[in-house]
Amino acid sequence: MSAVATPSRPTLINWIEIFALGVIWGGSFLSVHIALDGIGPFGVATGRIVLGAMVLSVLCLWRRLPLPRSRKVWLHAAGMALFSNVVPFSLLSWAQQHVTSGFAGISMAMVPLFTLVLAHVLLPGERLTWLRMVGFVLGLTGVVVLIGTDALHTGGSAWEPVARLVCIGSTLSYAIGAIITRRSPKVDPIAFSTAGLLLASAMILPIALLVEGVPAEVPPMKSLLAVLYLGALPTALATLILVHVIRTAGPTFLTQTNYHVPVWSVIFGTLILAEPLPAQFLIALALIFAGLLVSRVTMGRAGR
Repeated sequence: MSAVATPSRPTLINWIEIFALGVIWGGSFLSVHIALDGIGPFGVATGRIVLGAMVLSVLCLWRRLPLPRSRKVWLHAAGMALFSNVVPFSLLSWAQQHVTSGFAGISMAMVPLFTLVLAHVLLPGERLTWLRMVGFVLGLTGVVVLIGTDALHTGGSAWEPVARLVCIGSTLSYAIGAIITRRSPKVDPIAFSTAGLLLASAMILPIALLVEGVPAEVPPMKSLLAVLYLGALPTALATLILVHVIRTAGPTFLTQTNYHVPVWSVIFGTLILAEPLPAQFLIALALIFAGLLVSRVTMGRAGR
């Protein structure tokens, strides 16, 4: 594997990017739920990946950025495509047919744990410390308090036990994808992101056609709009931000996003769907911010 430099101390730009990712991904679970009402799970995953690849390809053409030429970079882009896009998007789209959105939200909070362990073994400067574990526990506790124990109750589907394991598997996939992205040789992040989504499109399109085939009729407009949102923001834009954060501040820092994604999901549900704000919202928010603060102290020490 390639030598990897120790990530620098997170900057204000990195924290803004983390905030932006939380907002963008906070609306993704609702969008997937809407998209699944008329489009199959592989169709949803394929649509968002292909649309994301098209958006970034246009961006590359506009900026006259050539795609990477290094074989090693393309291999890393393929790893990111598989583990950060094809596998988790497909798994989560399928699983959300059988589990509650609350459980899906809680499972995403497991990404930091897998990333901490993998980074400790594979990346310099990303060692597992007790402070990082404290930050993880606080953040995870905040997510559980926010969503509540009802999310752990059964939804009645016969496939629910398998779907829960699939959700956990998708979080491990995200962690692996982040490590691979971090270990890539130095390359323009836009070109790398575009290469990754182009490869992801080539991987998932044949699978979707084989499993679900060509849709017999045009899906409902709301489903198409949901896929359009998923392709433009949580896939294209989020991939650009994700790659930049991982390459500059490291994958462990990126995982801070997973703690406040459920917060934004609740906020969007309250504002858009008029859902009641949970009574435990402020307590959960305090725990999540405490986890982020501990992680911030840890990152500061690593930078020094």
